Amino acid sequence: MGISHSRAYHKLDDFEIVGLVSRSPGSRQKLNAELGGIYPEFDNYDTALAETKPDAVSINTYPDTHAEYATKAFEAGAHVFLEKPIAETVEGAQAVVDAAVKAGKKLVIGYILRHHPSWIKFIEIARDLGKPLVMRMNLNQQSFGSNWETHKNLMNSMSPIVDCGVHYVDVMCQMTGSKPVRVNAIGARLSPEIDENMVNYGQLQVTFADGSVGWYEAGWGPMSSEEAFFVKDVWGPDGSVSIVAKSASAESKSSDVDSHSKTESLRRHYSKLGADGNFEKKDELIDLTDEPDHDELCKREQEYFLKAIHEDLDLTDHMGDAVNSLAIVLAADKAFREGRTVAF
Repeated sequence: MGISHSRAYHKLDDFEIVGLVSRSPGSRQKLNAELGGIYPEFDNYDTALAETKPDAVSINTYPDTHAEYATKAFEAGAHVFLEKPIAETVEGAQAVVDAAVKAGKKLVIGYILRHHPSWIKFIEIARDLGKPLVMRMNLNQQSFGSNWETHKNLMNSMSPIVDCGVHYVDVMCQMTGSKPVRVNAIGARLSPEIDENMVNYGQLQVTFADGSVGWYEAGWGPMSSEEAFFVKDVWGPDGSVSIVAKSASAESKSSDVDSHSKTESLRRHYSKLGADGNFEKKDELIDLTDEPDHDELCKREQEYFLKAIHEDLDLTDHMGDAVNSLAIVLAADKAFREGRTVAF
């Protein structure tokens, strides 16, 4: 994510990169070379803050440093773009929000799907299906090589249903406009390479106050199946809407980050039956022409970050939604570990 966001800052005239920070010299130097080799490099975050005195900081580290790094940035007088999730705990996430408010600085969290025109349309149609909704989503990744190493490092902080789940639970909350009332989850540890207290497969289930229900499934690792890894499907009394992403579902694509946001088209199904018992309307296939790739989506996120700063946007709901979706997925993780339903 840090690489993609750096490319965006490099391209946007209203941003000027004053430093690239990474503990890994290889990745830092490779990125700098791609961007022309013109930017100062640092291997220490505190040193970079002190020496560059930035107006804004983009934090794309592993989740266990998110809260600490964001708080330090606010204390240094900088606005913050922070990759999801905000923190490892709800308390930590709220502390980051409070720090932003106290400093009078902007906090934009990297909920990339909120900037994808096709996902915006997906949510819009789902809201027109009646209530309650049934929401079915997954994103499993057959990871290997460097991707598997990244996933194992991520699992030092949290499980897949927490790290990726915040995106899709946030989508569910937007679709229903309702509060969760209870959460359940299942999980399994499928590799001896990860900590014995961690799982690399999980599925959460959320029940909302309006009767809507949703599940999200996520698994990482070389054992993951490429079949049905990409399901984005919503039902309501008046029909259903599904993301149809043929190329994203093709063989050996689940490890490709670009496939994670592909939509290509939406299938809108109408449930009303005529007097003869057949459907009154045919399914509608909505082709989507504005289909940004991963780097373009990151660029749009940074344009929003810039807009929030320049136009002094009120980000109260944006920050609150990020804390809420994190609370739900953490409750799901707790439900699995304790073998019980967690009530909200």
